[in-house]
Amino acid sequence: MQKNIVTMLVAIAISSATFVACNNEETTTSESTQEVVKEDSVAPVVSKDIVDIAIGSPDHTTLVAAVTAAGLVETLKGAGPFTVFAPTNAAFAALPAGTVDGLLKPESKGALTNILTYHVVAGAVKAADLADGQKVKTLQGEELTVSIKEGKVMINNATVTAADLTGSNGVVHVIDAVVMPKK
Repeated sequence: MQKNIVTMLVAIAISSATFVACNNEETTTSESTQEVVKEDSVAPVVSKDIVDIAIGSPDHTTLVAAVTAAGLVETLKGAGPFTVFAPTNAAFAALPAGTVDGLLKPESKGALTNILTYHVVAGAVKAADLADGQKVKTLQGEELTVSIKEGKVMINNATVTAADLTGSNGVVHVIDAVVMPKK
């Protein structure tokens, strides 16, 4: 019985110490105003990176599968910053039958990487940074052409349907087509 009481007292002491340690607010008093100010030492929430943005979107499951198959997840989770023109599932579905399945095969990794890196630009390029006729160089090496007509932004033959999804390492613009490099 006495052993159970000691065990319970130890548990209460540990719980109390944990509670006090977890309460990490400090109260300070300003000398000039005698105002009480609370300082919260909780770290700010870090936003998702560009890969996490795609993973969190039900419209980008094919893109996530392709990025994974190409081995680009770690790269795109890097410091960046990167701008990704992210085709939707419907954009991939609009490709000729069998194209996506063929590109996801291990032997097509090079071709898949070539296509995916054609959708990525170094730097965080916001919609406001884009201009009609502008050329932006992709990580793949070729350029994408921006066109803006009547408020509609196009990247090559793809329309931007959602812009400026900002992540911790760049920005994502959703597009309605897969843009294909020349080489």
